[in-house]
Amino acid sequence: MADDGALTPAGGRPLRVAVVGAGPAGIYTAEALVGRAPVPVTVDLLDRLPTPFGLVRHGIAPDHPKMRAIRDTLHRALDDPGVRFVGNVEIGTDVSLEELRAHVDAVVYTYGAALDRPLSIEGEQLTGSLAATDLVAWYCGHPDADRARVETALVGVRRAVVVGVGNVALDVARVLCRAPQELEPTDMPQHVLDTLAATAVEEVTVLGRRGPVQATFTTKELDELGELAEATVLVDPADLPGEDEPRPPDRLVARNVDVLRQYAANTAPPGRTRLTLRFYRRPVRILGTDRVTGVEVERTAVDDEGRAVGTGETEVLPADLVVRSVGYRGEGLPGLPVDPRTGTVPNDDGRVLRDGTASAGEYVAGWIKRGPTGVVGTNKHDARETVAALLADAEAGVIGPHGDRDDLVHTLQARGAEPVLLEDWRAIDAAEVALGATRGRARTTLHEREALLAAVRAAAAR
Repeated sequence: MADDGALTPAGGRPLRVAVVGAGPAGIYTAEALVGRAPVPVTVDLLDRLPTPFGLVRHGIAPDHPKMRAIRDTLHRALDDPGVRFVGNVEIGTDVSLEELRAHVDAVVYTYGAALDRPLSIEGEQLTGSLAATDLVAWYCGHPDADRARVETALVGVRRAVVVGVGNVALDVARVLCRAPQELEPTDMPQHVLDTLAATAVEEVTVLGRRGPVQATFTTKELDELGELAEATVLVDPADLPGEDEPRPPDRLVARNVDVLRQYAANTAPPGRTRLTLRFYRRPVRILGTDRVTGVEVERTAVDDEGRAVGTGETEVLPADLVVRSVGYRGEGLPGLPVDPRTGTVPNDDGRVLRDGTASAGEYVAGWIKRGPTGVVGTNKHDARETVAALLADAEAGVIGPHGDRDDLVHTLQARGAEPVLLEDWRAIDAAEVALGATRGRARTTLHEREALLAAVRAAAAR
């Protein structure tokens, strides 16, 4: 792969920091380090994928081009001479955590929270039962997506149930309801477009355990459902606060309720896909023998502490597909502790705690620090908090450029690894743009790791 060389500004060796995870949290961390540090700092921005941008590339729905355009902003940080993107490097396989720490003066873990939270109900293992993480990874072209499992689950689907009322749940519901002509301009891989075009979904039901006041989706996401070309959004007025009830004090919640009231006035004309938002319902069992045939749901009520409690009243919703979107959780890297209850790395203002004590030179930012909350921009403030702790430790002499360090990229290349650097990423980017042009699109995502690396090798051979 391309060799950017070791980053060593004039005037002596800088503080060398490795940031593990090249999504928004990692990029904002790198940006804050090279932009705010009172001492020279260089950053190796590592990712196990050959591509940067994390959930901006592989989590934001492809039919949201304006939101995905945030990667143009993130790319500016990659162009900083103090930042070196080092992709296609997996901690624990290509380099151990101990080895990485020996190459740098400090490490910041920003690799996110990629695991889904299960429903833990009967039937969850059936064909046709998927985590939103699986479906999103597939339609975004993530190299690790289980294509066979997802596409098998989508065969013959006419009715789908999405469990959850956050933005990801609405993304999934919206993509399933999109007409083929709406998805064609996106950067989805061609096999995704072909599969979705052949999946003639007639009805999607989104279930919320509690009421619309407790839902976590944003008004923008909710509003966008009403713009679908061939689908109508339906809401039972009985699930909404009464017109005589006080307006919710939270402005976001109040706006959401206003939009839901508009949807409650809708009726679905024949031939249009029905997208129904149902509140005060929780799944208690997924039905089927070999694959999903329905979902048994229980009516709920919200108690004084804001929890959903069952009422004993149940019904069965026919369904061919069930997608759970009830949260994410993080997992540890080999050698890094994670609290199994919260799915986060124990930390104090970003300083990693091992056995309750701050571990010198180890920091954390993003979802693996605070849990899967907030929007993309939330990571900027979070990264700055962590960077402030790191720089305070540098000023206090807790960490510093003590002694020589071997260059990480050179070490990886010497042992046969294929680190992908910034020029290599540009080759991937160009290949995706060229592939998209063959079908009149701005780009088409390369979804296989080998295809991504082949684009790098082809560029290097020219």
